[in-house]
Amino acid sequence: MSDFRGEKFPRGALYGAAGMIGITIVVVFGIRFGVLPARPTAPELRSEHQVAIAVTRDFRFADRADGALVATDAKTNQVALVLEPGSNSGFIRGVMRGLMRERMLHEVPRDGAVSVTQWTDGALTLKDNSTGRIIELGSFGHTNRAAFAQLLVPGQHVVPSLAKAEAIGGTGPDANTSVAPDALPATRRIATAGGSGPA
Repeated sequence: MSDFRGEKFPRGALYGAAGMIGITIVVVFGIRFGVLPARPTAPELRSEHQVAIAVTRDFRFADRADGALVATDAKTNQVALVLEPGSNSGFIRGVMRGLMRERMLHEVPRDGAVSVTQWTDGALTLKDNSTGRIIELGSFGHTNRAAFAQLLVPGQHVVPSLAKAEAIGGTGPDANTSVAPDALPATRRIATAGGSGPA
């Protein structure tokens, strides 16, 4: 067995690592205390470039007694989306659970509306009007983005359980998502409107 007790670690590597750590600390604290400019967020960039809203709607999400998740238009009280129990709707459910946890931390009502907004630069956002949290949905990929984009398509959309989807032959990638089959064509048009600006 080799004995490494007499060997020394290269000083250059130690100095380099210490320098990188020091620079990182300076940058972090510089940004935090306003000494260095922070990278602008997507909402700030849209405001700076005066990006307009293409369409926006407010919704309230609630759990139904049978386990379905229902999205209701906050202005008309009409049901816009039903995610049946057993449907592959993990993204929407996960996002809403996260928002509910934040509402509990901020001690605000849990039944407040959220805004789904399509911007003219192609971005799609979800804003929790109770906490001010804004989620850039485009950063989660096309399929997850489309799950919320379908809410901007008029009508009521139902995402069936996986068992129902398989029974009607909907076993493709699009059928096994949070996107209702009847909303897919229009959803894709909304998702690509305005090019591929910041999302």
